[in-house]
Amino acid sequence: MQREIIAQLADWKRSKRRKPLLLEGSRQVGKTWVLKEFGRLHYKNTAYLAFDEHPELNRLFATTKDPKRIIENLTIISEQPILPETTLLIFDEIQEAPEALSSLKYFQEQAPQYHLACAGSLLGVALAKPASLPVGKVKIIKLHPMTFTEYLRATGETGLAEYLPNISAIEPVPEVFNGLLFEKLKAYFITGGLPESVLVWSETRDVRQVQDVLRDLLAMYQRDFQQHAPKSLFPKIEHVWASLPSQLSRENKKFLYSLVRPGARAREYEDAIQWLTSAGLAQKVYRLSAPGLPISAYDMLDAFKLYLLDVGLLRRHARLAPSAFAEGNRLFTEFKGAMTENYLLQALRPQFDAQPRYWAQDNPHREVDFIIQYENQIIPVEVKSGEAVRSLSLKKYREKYAEKTGLALRFSQKNLSCDNGLLNIPHYLADQTARLIALAAV
Repeated sequence: MQREIIAQLADWKRSKRRKPLLLEGSRQVGKTWVLKEFGRLHYKNTAYLAFDEHPELNRLFATTKDPKRIIENLTIISEQPILPETTLLIFDEIQEAPEALSSLKYFQEQAPQYHLACAGSLLGVALAKPASLPVGKVKIIKLHPMTFTEYLRATGETGLAEYLPNISAIEPVPEVFNGLLFEKLKAYFITGGLPESVLVWSETRDVRQVQDVLRDLLAMYQRDFQQHAPKSLFPKIEHVWASLPSQLSRENKKFLYSLVRPGARAREYEDAIQWLTSAGLAQKVYRLSAPGLPISAYDMLDAFKLYLLDVGLLRRHARLAPSAFAEGNRLFTEFKGAMTENYLLQALRPQFDAQPRYWAQDNPHREVDFIIQYENQIIPVEVKSGEAVRSLSLKKYREKYAEKTGLALRFSQKNLSCDNGLLNIPHYLADQTARLIALAAV
């Protein structure tokens, strides 16, 4: 597999102001593999230490914060030299070792010549705790599930994978590619972007094995609730997690606590939702009161949608059988288009600094699926599951905020085009969105 994040890690290596690296991301997005592969490609040797397998390592950091002494001890343990500049030192599952996490400050201040990269399956949960992160002393990079382009490359579709990032003009994609890419995207909706699922599909083309992988991943996430969340929170997390397919199956996908449990209140479940989002298993999209900068200043904190980290997981969690692959556009339209929305959010999130929002108004109800910030532009995003693209909500939004809306986006099964400030992007180009916006502005 080739992951595009390797290029970001290479930039980190070359930086003159390099800090210890924290590679954050949910379990099974490929953090350990990425760091080891980065070490193999860019360093003479790699020293790998896993704190979940060797919890006694944390005691080394409890007795001293001197990076030189720590390196000496780790050299003995790893049985290999750990040298400045030429060795990549990897601390895996660092959330299991709070003392090691706090030591990153001293590596940044006293031993920046060592290249130290850390990862953890529940690192986001650890970092959400007060005083757990040496602020300003680390570089945080987020790893997401594989993009559709990465999926194409991993499944042997090298030509298509090279074609997408080289589209250099806003003009229709040749039909020979357009139809084929939509068919490949259906397969991506089946597997999702988690590396193990993609690997099994690339090696076997057996949907039953993909189903087994995704089932096991869902079971593993639920075990994490029980093992790593506070005991008082565990049943609430389970209830929220179980409700997500039904939350997204509604026309109005605003999160309803009544779907978690009859009579449930926000104050009872907000910590459970926070745990899921910190763990990277769910993505929270706030409603925006109006388009403005900074975008976070206009969040309506009591109104939000909650999506899963991966479209393949959503499909499996909702028990939508892979046979839908052969049923026309059903994968795109199922659950009132929730599969397509989840995929779009998954594709958009890594490309923009700010988490996407959504916009809605009441009486009459109007809703724009996502709002993104591109540089200093606030851009409305409409998601259409098929070729029917008429959208009264987007039309009303553009009329209401005409002075603030230079460009609007629509994702659909129509071909790439831009007309009257509306950029239509076919679903399969979603992970190229930021680049296409730049092309449309030329």
